[in-house]
Parts: sequence; structure tokens; C-alpha cells
Amino acid sequence: MKKYFLSLAVLSLFYTESNACGWSDPDYEYFNLFTQSIIKDKSYLPFLHSYSTRFYTGFKPSQIPDENIESWKKFFNNQLSYSETDFLVNKMNMNDLNELKKGNSTNTLLTKLGAGSYQKYHEGIDYLIEAKYLEPYMSINYVESSNSFYDNEDKTSKNATNLDYDKTVSALTSLYNAAKNPEIKQRYGYQLIRFNHYTRNYDVALQAFKTYVEPVKLKGPVYFMSLDQLAGAQRGLEMKNDANWNFFQVFMNSKSRKESAFISMKLSDTASFNNIMKRAGTNDEKNMAYFLLGYEDFTNPIPIMEKMYDINPDSEILKVMAVRSINELERNYLPTYYYASTNGTDSNVQKSTTNTTTDQTKTEPTEVKEKELSFWQKIVRFFKKLFGIKSDAVSDSNKADQSDDELLDNPNRIPFYAKNISYYYDDKTKDFLDDLEKFTEKTKTKSKDEYWQIADAYLKFLKKDYKASTEILEDIKTNNPEYLEQIKRMKVLNDIVSQPKITAEYENHLMKDYSEYFIEKEGKKEPVQTEEDSYYGTVPSTASFLKDVLANRYFLQGEDGKSFLMSNKLSDLQYNPNSQLVKSVEDFYRKPNKSQFEQQIIAKNINSVGNIDAFFNLIYGDRAMRMADFEKAKSYYQKAQGFAGIPRIDYDWSSNVEKTSLHQYKPSDYNGFNNIPNLVFGHNVWESFQSDDATSMKIEDYTPFPFIKTDMNKLELVDALIQLKTIGNGKDEKAAKANQLVGNLLYNTSILGYYRELFVMDIDNSNGGKYDFWNTDKKTPYRYYYKNFLDSSYIEPDNFDLAINYYKKALDLATNKEQKARILFQMASAEQGKYYQYEAKNQATIDYSDPKYSEKSDAHLKQLDEIKNQKFRTYFAMIKNQYADTETAKGLMGSCSYFGYFMKR
Repeated sequence: MKKYFLSLAVLSLFYTESNACGWSDPDYEYFNLFTQSIIKDKSYLPFLHSYSTRFYTGFKPSQIPDENIESWKKFFNNQLSYSETDFLVNKMNMNDLNELKKGNSTNTLLTKLGAGSYQKYHEGIDYLIEAKYLEPYMSINYVESSNSFYDNEDKTSKNATNLDYDKTVSALTSLYNAAKNPEIKQRYGYQLIRFNHYTRNYDVALQAFKTYVEPVKLKGPVYFMSLDQLAGAQRGLEMKNDANWNFFQVFMNSKSRKESAFISMKLSDTASFNNIMKRAGTNDEKNMAYFLLGYEDFTNPIPIMEKMYDINPDSEILKVMAVRSINELERNYLPTYYYASTNGTDSNVQKSTTNTTTDQTKTEPTEVKEKELSFWQKIVRFFKKLFGIKSDAVSDSNKADQSDDELLDNPNRIPFYAKNISYYYDDKTKDFLDDLEKFTEKTKTKSKDEYWQIADAYLKFLKKDYKASTEILEDIKTNNPEYLEQIKRMKVLNDIVSQPKITAEYENHLMKDYSEYFIEKEGKKEPVQTEEDSYYGTVPSTASFLKDVLANRYFLQGEDGKSFLMSNKLSDLQYNPNSQLVKSVEDFYRKPNKSQFEQQIIAKNINSVGNIDAFFNLIYGDRAMRMADFEKAKSYYQKAQGFAGIPRIDYDWSSNVEKTSLHQYKPSDYNGFNNIPNLVFGHNVWESFQSDDATSMKIEDYTPFPFIKTDMNKLELVDALIQLKTIGNGKDEKAAKANQLVGNLLYNTSILGYYRELFVMDIDNSNGGKYDFWNTDKKTPYRYYYKNFLDSSYIEPDNFDLAINYYKKALDLATNKEQKARILFQMASAEQGKYYQYEAKNQATIDYSDPKYSEKSDAHLKQLDEIKNQKFRTYFAMIKNQYADTETAKGLMGSCSYFGYFMKR
């Protein structure tokens, strides 16, 4: 038997990285395009595919009616509805029934039974009175074993041993004998079996079944309820095979007790299965036994399905096996999360010059990144060894291309619907899809159920044969409303996914024919096609999938702004404000004559950021500042003076209900534009982003530059910089100081600086993705679309040479030795930033399974250390060789550990 799939307990570690370090729901991580629950026999709904829970829960309990309630409903001549009957049987107080028996009932539900109802239904009502009396005691008593670590019995709980055994048996036997109605008689027999089972009188329970249930010769719901209790007693007597067979019969013949019967069965080994197969006398029994084997097995289900097909191609449980297999394929082909390329530009997609980073502190970048890389590589390599998966070559999880060995290392698979991008799936998944398609094609010719035609069309959809899929769907004739809905959905999928380019005309087609998949209904957060909810939120829907397809098309068409706004709000740009994307979003915002689709679907995500023009201009101005183009920055800041503050959300966790509100900035707060202190031109006295600026930073002498205000907005700040730049063109000490102050500002607002938040649309310098060096050489972190935009981070990397060049001018013009030492240290700090960028681009690519991993890793770190000292310690060396005797150098040795270490070497 071929093995197609690893246990999901293993694969779920790798298929989605989005939740690798947090709680996640595997049933949330793929698009639910093929509705599992369209099977006709709803009693098998719990046995659909699920990894989040033991049984599938994506249905309403009412979809599987309890045959016991249906039997009572029939007993009362259908005078009550199903829900009313359920209430009468399971929830109504026993006193209400006693009052009816006395002729004093005022219960409105019981009056529906009609006049003289007790006389008419007295045997049933008397039974329900007795059953309600017994019910609180109907549990088995806890017996502590000699191996019990502690006593877990609830001393206050009731169980069957709390009843007087002889009196209870006598009463039930008497009522059994007095009953005339065969079904009621059998119900008393059921109570006798259950009572003896729960009092651990197992032998008596077995005899009670033979004495009180079998002779009635009814094989309805009560019979199988009784058989369930009999099997429990047999299990108590270690009659495993007999117990399994009877639980198997309950599983086959009961609708509402399939879950409990399945749990009770001990089909945990081949011997038990063979025992069931040996006893299976009918095709239905054999078919069901095969189903249970296939359900429990983690291997290729198709050989089992072939056996079931040979018995009955119209079998409902064969459809259950098929839909479980389709769902498994969905999880492989349709993950909801795709990570970006992590090693440069994809060969097939040329997009914006962008970069993704991850959380890490700047003081120890190598150590942190090595820890992260080693941890995940360790997990992957462990399971590769465990399952005998070969590692052909060193495979860093940051490689963009995907080799045959890389599916588990790098689950960032390309969307199967992506156009003009080569994509890869492992051979085992391809084989399984091919084999399942062949089986489905064969079965649809034999079975009368249109289900197999729908399944075949869907498998062709997964294989990207949209034309064949549509042709099959067009030929299906059915009146089944669930089938019709699935067919409609798949026709939409084929239409949109097969579209090579999204034009204005096609957008009009979407709005005319498929608007229900894109327009949210009033009061709903998702369009009407949204699937059932999971514990973690709304399960991804067809509408979500279609939005992803369109976002991918827009992305490949170079319409980044539209691609971004398919999945994100305008305000989200603040978190990753890269220039090219911002410009594309702005172009869409200003686009005249937008189509109806653009207006209603895309433009609705242009949410409030206050003054939108000011928002865009502030981002452009900030980027110009980071590029030291102060004149350009001023032109943008002049248009951004109406900026009201970076739009942030405040969360209130004071109650159990999460409350949010738009952050309100105080007049003294930094809001992205106002309230910048003159310390931004100073220098740090120690490395602490958590301390207040007066503690971490030291002010410079601004006496020669009265235009540097104590508190500035960005327009005033850039005005000061322009004046400093002009003064810096001189040849005197004042020019030296002006250049030093410009260098200070550029360094202080870089990734290493205390004011690193000023030009990246943030409100403070707390750590986060914006403040990392991870993969700073990335050219396009967004390979397919901008979905999950906020889950990664990207801003254009700093150019530390800009600060260094201003410092060089200051150093050439300065005459004071102490000032020169200070300038050199600032240059060395900026050079350290260049090293961090180099290091991030030159990560070790050592296979963790390599027996010499530690040796090679140490060698790589040693090599990095050598390069650092050879190429990135220029200005430290100058201080050591020329300025070691200065008070500045001596003071820095005490406050800067890495400088002190270098000076002592």
C-alpha cells in the first residue's frame, strides 16, 4: 500500500508558518471551497475531515436528528414538533408529568396532546415518569484501582449504586410485565440492562438483554440503545470481540449514536478489524468495516475505497471517504497563508524593491538569528530523519527557490492559481490527486448520485483544468439544493481563477454576475458565502479565496495599490511604509473614473487616516529625510501640515469584552509630525531604548544655531537641517559642528538610533519588525499579493553612508581633539550598522542534520568576526590608534561595552 501522507500531527508543523509560534487552528488554515457537508446522510457529518477536533464539528446538531426522539414523536401521533418532543422527553420536569397523570396539568405544551391525553398515552407517560426518576442516577460508579495516583471521584455525585438495587429491579420488572405496548415494554428492558450495567452487574445485564429486549422482536431505536448498553457490559466482562461487534452494529444502525459507538469500539489493531470482517455477513457490514479501517488509517485510502466501490458504488460512506480525501488535498493546495520570498527577487516576478524583517534586538543579531534558525531547522531535520526523507543539500529556510527537498523546510508554496509563476507540489500529492481523480471518474459512471460528478469537477479545478471542470458542471442535472450551491460556487471559481488578466470589463462582469461574493451584507462582516465559524474565527470562505485570486492578478499586473487594498486598509500602510507601494496606493486613490468594482470593493478599504493627502505626503517626506534629501522632504512636509496623527487603535481589556477606540493624541504627544525634541541632534550616552530620552541622550551645544528649537514639528526640523547643511558647506569650526549635527540626526533616526521611530510612521521606539536587520538585501518580499501584510515587516533599509559622509566632513573641519574622538565614535556606530546589514545578508547555510553542524557554525561565526574586524572597525581603529588618550575615548570605554572590548584587544 503506497503511503501518501505523513501524519498531520507532523505536517501541521510545516504547512503553515503563520502560526508556527502561537496557538493555531489547522481547520482555519486552508480555504473551504469544497463543502464536505453536502453528503446526503447527515449522520456521518461527525466523520468528515477535521484536525482541530476529534470529530468534525462544522454543522448544527439539529442536522442529525435523534431517532429516539423521532420514535417518541411518532408515539404521540405527531401532535408535537421534534423540538417539543425533545423538550418533553429530555428537559420537562417530572412533576409536570405527574400533574398530567392526576388530571391537574396546566403545562401549555402538554395541552397540545389533546383532551384525555393521559388516558390515551398513559403507558408512555408512566414510562417517562419512571425514566426521569432514574436518570440522575444513570452513571457508573467510580472504583479506584490499586494503581490510582489520586482519588478523582466526586463524592457528591449520584450513580446507580445510590439506588436500592432490589427495589429498582423489582419495580422495572413489574412495569415491564404490565406494559402492553411492545415499544414501551422494550424501553423498560433497556432500563434494566442499563441499570445492571451501571451497577457493574454485567452478567445480569447480558441476561436482561436476552430476557427483556430480544423477545419483543423490535429492531428500532430502543433495540440499538439496549445493544449499546449490552456492549458496554460485555466490555466490562473483557468480552472485547463481542463488545466491538455490538458497538459496530450500533454504529451501523443508529444515526445519533455513531460518535459514541465509534469511541466505544476498540478497533485499534488489525486483529479487531479482522474479527469484524470475519463476522460481517452482509455487504453492508463489510462495507462499513472497510469504512472504519479507512477512517482510522493514516495511509492511502484509495485501496480501501476500491473495495467499498466493488461492494456498492452508491454507498453513502464511500462519499464520506472521498470527501475526506478531497479535503486533505485542499489543505495541501489551498493554504490561506503564503510567505514572501526570502532571498532576493523571484525570477518570474519583478516587483517593488522591498525588504522583509523579523523581530530581533540589534545588540546581538547573530546570536538571536542563529537561535531561531537552529530551532526550526532542528524540528524539520528531526522529522525528516524520522520518516526517511532525504536531504540532498544544505537548505536554508531563506532560499527562494524550492528544491524537491524543500517542501517541508519552506512551506511558502505558491498559490496554485497564481499566473505566470512556476509552482511546485511534491510527487506524492500529485500522485494522490491523479489516483483520486481516476477513482472519481470511474465511480461517477456507476453511481446514480451526482455527487461524484461534482467531486470530479472539483479535482479538475485543483489540477487547473478549468475548462474540463466547467464542462462537467454544466452537464450535471440535480435538484439537490446543497449540490446546486456547490455547483454554482465552482462555476464562479473556474471563471475567476481561469481569467489571465483582470480588466475593467471583467470587473463589471464580477459586479453584475458575482456581486454576492464580494459585497458584504449589512450587519455581516463577511459575504454570504462564509463557511461555518471555528473557535479561532470565521473559517476562510469562497469569497476570501476569490479576493486572493484577484489580489494575485492585480499584483502580477503591476497594480500594487489595488492588490494591497483587496486585503488591507489604507491605514495599514503606516506599519510598512515602503515608498513604491505607497505611491501605487496613492495612484489608485486618485484614479478618476473608477469602475463600480473598484469603488465598492477596493476603495471601501480606504479608511480614515484623517487628512489623506497629508498622510501620503508625510510618508514621502519621511522617506526623503532618511535619504538625506532635505529639500524634497520639505516640499512634502509643507503639504502634510494638516496631519492629525498616526491612526492607532487603543484596546481596553478592563472587561471580558474587548473594546477598541481610535487613539487620541495629547497636545504634547509625538503624533508623527509634532513634538520632536532637540535631543534628536544629540548623541546617546548609553544604549537604552526603554529609558526616557533625557537619560539616554545628551544635548549638544546649539548656541551657534539658534534656529534649532527646543521642540519642533517636522517642517521646522527639516528647515533646521537645510540651514545646517548650508552652514556645513563652510570651512570653519561652525561648519564642522553643523555637519556633525546632521550626521547625528541621520544616525539617531536610523534603525540603531534612539529616535528610530521618527521617519518610519511609528509613535515610539519600542522593538518590532521595523527595527530589524533581517534580510536587508530583499528586493521583493511580497511575491504573490499583499495578504497578511501586517504579519511581516518591510521598510527600505538605512543608508548609513549618508550619516558617515556628514561625519567625514565634520572630522575634516574639526580641530578639537575631543570633538574628533566623538565624531569618530559616531562614525564607528554607523559603521556597526553596515556590519549588521552585511551579517544579515550572509547567514550560515548549514544543514542542522550535518554531524559537523556545531563545528561549521563556529567556523562561520569566526569568519564573520574576522570580517567585522577587517572591514567594519575602521573608525574604532582610528580612535584606538590616534585618540585613546582623550577623555571622550576613556568615557566611552566605560559606557560602551563593545568599544571597551575593542580598545583592550
